[in-house]
Amino acid sequence: MGCDKAAKLTSARMEYMSASSPLPRAQRFIAVKHKLELVAPDSKSEAWESTVNFCGTFQCVVVASSITTKTRDTAASGSMVLRVIPEDLKKLFDHVQKLGNLVQHTTESEDKTAVVIDTDAKIKNLTSFRDSLRTMLARPSVTVKDFVEIQKQLTDVQSELDSETAQRKILANETEKVAVEITFAAERTPGRSGAFAPIWEALRESGSDMAVSVAWLISLLSP
Repeated sequence: MGCDKAAKLTSARMEYMSASSPLPRAQRFIAVKHKLELVAPDSKSEAWESTVNFCGTFQCVVVASSITTKTRDTAASGSMVLRVIPEDLKKLFDHVQKLGNLVQHTTESEDKTAVVIDTDAKIKNLTSFRDSLRTMLARPSVTVKDFVEIQKQLTDVQSELDSETAQRKILANETEKVAVEITFAAERTPGRSGAFAPIWEALRESGSDMAVSVAWLISLLSP
């Protein structure tokens, strides 16, 4: 009887999981990603900081970010990944374009409709099966052996349901918000690399016309 009961439970689970729950054909779920490359002034990381602060003023989330400070040999740089609702996308673009020269903008999209439909169907079927198991478990006539078997099935189903629910939240975040990846690069000033870089910096910072002229001469001699 115990084996028969386990077989019936397994069969019932397969029937629930094979049931289809299609969404309306017109409804599509598209994950959109924008990649921006911005060339900003070299002196500070103001563009990066300004974008992070601006993101906090509307429905925008900083998913990841990094920044590299300026050194003698390298310019300051930074990057970030944001998630924005579609209605606020133009607002973000307008702000970023004011911070420097937008040299590249690419857009990628991925149709997640099939995955969303499949995940929603699994959640619906697992929920129904879990509720049926709970009803079976609450019957006064259930035996100890059946109780143990049903409880095991219930634990497995609940675990799978939690996993699918978490996956659905990830899909919702990907399709209901737009991903924006921004790379900040510093403007390059002629003659500031190579062996003459320290001399260039010293002359430029002196501020005199003669020093600037000599600095430009050095830039021509630099490799």
